[in-house]
Amino acid sequence: MNARYYNKTITHQEGKYMKTSWTPVKTAIVLALCGAAVVSMPGQAAGQAQAGAPKAEATQANAAVKPGDDFFAYANGDWLAKTEIPADRSSWSSMGALAEETNQRIVKMIEDLANDKKLSGEARKVSDYFRAYMNESAIEGKGVAPLKPMLAKIDAIKDKAGLTRALGESIRADVDPLNNTDFFTENVFGLWVAQGLHDTSRHMPYILQGGLGMPDRAYYLDNSERMAGLRTKYQQHIAAMLKMAGYSDAEARAAKVFALEVDIANAHGTRADSADVLKADNTWTVKDFTSKAPGMDWNAFFKAAKLGDQQKFIVWHPSAVVGEAALVNKVDLATWKDYLAFHRVNQMANVLPKAFADQRFDFYGKSLSGTPQQSVRWKRALGATNEAMDEAVGKIYVAKYFPAENKARLQQMVSNIVDAFGKRVDKLDWMAPATRAQAKEKLKTLYVGVGYPDKWKSYEGLKVVADDAFGNAVRADEFHTAQEIAKLHRKPDRTEWSMPPQLVNAVNLPLQNALNFPAAILQPPFFDPKASDATNYGAIGSVIGHEISHSFDDQGAQFDAQGRLRDWWTKQDAEHFKTASGKLVEQYNGYKPFPDLAINGQLTLSENLADLAGLAASYDAYKTAAGAKATVEGDRQFFLGFAHSWRTKAREAAERRGILTDGHAPGQYRAATVRNLDAWYKAFDVQPGQKLYLAPEDRVRVW
Repeated sequence: MNARYYNKTITHQEGKYMKTSWTPVKTAIVLALCGAAVVSMPGQAAGQAQAGAPKAEATQANAAVKPGDDFFAYANGDWLAKTEIPADRSSWSSMGALAEETNQRIVKMIEDLANDKKLSGEARKVSDYFRAYMNESAIEGKGVAPLKPMLAKIDAIKDKAGLTRALGESIRADVDPLNNTDFFTENVFGLWVAQGLHDTSRHMPYILQGGLGMPDRAYYLDNSERMAGLRTKYQQHIAAMLKMAGYSDAEARAAKVFALEVDIANAHGTRADSADVLKADNTWTVKDFTSKAPGMDWNAFFKAAKLGDQQKFIVWHPSAVVGEAALVNKVDLATWKDYLAFHRVNQMANVLPKAFADQRFDFYGKSLSGTPQQSVRWKRALGATNEAMDEAVGKIYVAKYFPAENKARLQQMVSNIVDAFGKRVDKLDWMAPATRAQAKEKLKTLYVGVGYPDKWKSYEGLKVVADDAFGNAVRADEFHTAQEIAKLHRKPDRTEWSMPPQLVNAVNLPLQNALNFPAAILQPPFFDPKASDATNYGAIGSVIGHEISHSFDDQGAQFDAQGRLRDWWTKQDAEHFKTASGKLVEQYNGYKPFPDLAINGQLTLSENLADLAGLAASYDAYKTAAGAKATVEGDRQFFLGFAHSWRTKAREAAERRGILTDGHAPGQYRAATVRNLDAWYKAFDVQPGQKLYLAPEDRVRVW
């Protein structure tokens, strides 16, 4: 996603960190379904036989495990036993397998485009972008020549005024805090353009912390042995990149660049701060930047960033803005220039000669994620093409692989689950009438996009050259940022999508009071037209319910029906909700995947609330749809369908990283939310003494 989609949560594409997730849109309100689902580059095709997306109806129960002891292992025993993580992936899952199959279909379509001699327009650009990325001989032949003008421009910086302009020019619209707690950007500041937190009639520029080459401040400041080892390897990576780019004394320069990043990390807000939208609600004028964050010429910075006509900004991370501005003044110019040079090389590594891409993967893939093998070229080419022209690729995919009847059936399921959620709200004895009326209004005005956008993006102004992978990447990055900045001059559109149709994921957009369910997730094992309603409601139904309930979780509930940040709860209702949510925090704090590392119940609260409430609402909708035909066997299929959707295996390094940085708990613990639903106990005869058993009074009931 110019790192904007394969980002963030950890939407991490092997060998290239992309901040958020195919998304632009989540706060540390991690409102996307699953960070790991943001898969731009699927796993090895060789892994398909054992790791392919399973049919939704399959049970694959593990008779050696009691469902009341480990429901995840019980439901997925056969898959877990037979599945190996592909060599080019740090993890593997139902979503990863589905993305693999989807991407193989898409790449075949793109390759076929090249045979059409009459090809033109966006389809031609998609074909040319992909072919240019695949043309390794052309990339090798050009060497570092395409990079030299960029580095020469950095080398020509003569003073702090020039540095400020360079920092402004480097800003990119590639982060979305409301849909991504794990975003990070290598540019000193990130830009997000979205509806204002209080004014729904206009877009606002949001300024976010950035400047780090590792995913989070913890990687720089944590004193553990593992983090210390990663810091050493990262500094070696900086030196290797600078050396390959032609810089002398690379090790000494790398040490200073790394020290600067440590200072930046110290200024960063914590992950908890990033997740708190109330702490992010800071409107600054340009004059405020000058007085509150001295150290750089903010007027010059915003002019260089093409934001000179903006008078007000929302500063998501004030401490980082203050701290990083001070560092502009404090740190010597030579170090800043080396910092800019390294990050430019690092960002462009995948469209430079193989040695650069391999070095980047060696750190981000092997060291940081534990991934032994880099993805083959076509997978990286497809990821880059998706990143550059997401909806142009999506158009091609939808035309062939998303039948109209699937959309109609899903729209009916959405309607049923929205109704079920509304009925649950009606039955809440703790909710005051005033709060209930506001909640029902959110449901009434909710926009639900199924399959693909109502209006497609245009790529008319994007220049794509068939033999210029480097130039294409630069132009696509600049084109996307220009598109985002252009939003500042038009009114918000709540039907605008934040995810392309070919993405295996789903998202809640709190500022738009909207949901997106891309076409690619509407396939087995999440949705199977041939499967029973019970299985589909357990799988895709729980996903739908998950995204609906994000509008009412600890974060989404802070926004009203129009997407305004506003407290619409009575004091008593808010206190009850906080107490009930606290029980879920405690429940997840008790899960310990490693002896030295537990799940962070607060970090994962939004997603855990959404899993619980979404599953409950989908179960209600299923029972209503089944009517008199409902059976205990149907309930079993429902809960198994849910557990199958969270099939996941991860390498230890990747799982540890996710526990520290991702707002989503690992799949096995997400599947365990069933222990809070009474119907699950009856369906699987779960008894006291079994590991997942909770006494009725201890089961978390929020919605």
